[in-house]
Amino acid sequence: MSESIAELVLQQGSWGELGDIAGEIRRVVFIEEQAVPIEEEWDGRDGDCLHFLAWHGTTPLGTARLLPDGHVGRVAVLAEARGLGIGVALMQATITAARTQGHAHVELAAQLQALPFYERLGFIAFGDEFLDAGIPHRNMRLELGN
Repeated sequence: MSESIAELVLQQGSWGELGDIAGEIRRVVFIEEQAVPIEEEWDGRDGDCLHFLAWHGTTPLGTARLLPDGHVGRVAVLAEARGLGIGVALMQATITAARTQGHAHVELAAQLQALPFYERLGFIAFGDEFLDAGIPHRNMRLELGN
């Protein structure tokens, strides 16, 4: 793939609409690549969330979700599409949706290696490092200034 994907299309919807595809991306990234236990990945909250998919043509490449309380989670981009701006596009769409919903800020739990990615988007880490699914994380927050 090229260094960026100009033809990227973002879709948002419910788990009922996007869950089959979003779930497959998450299965590959989190369960297969990162060895997240199945019972931790499928936390029962997807039905309450707004979901996002990033498409290049007919190929889904990434996903994210926005929880009702303004938390962002399950941000995943397939390995072959990383570094192309898909994560940034997904995060921008998620942040825009949170702002539209009236949230004053968004929060997420970031894997330590992803801290610089989220910092470039304006997120600030807070609190101590913790393990989630055996992976070191830090909480992060972005004030939306509504």
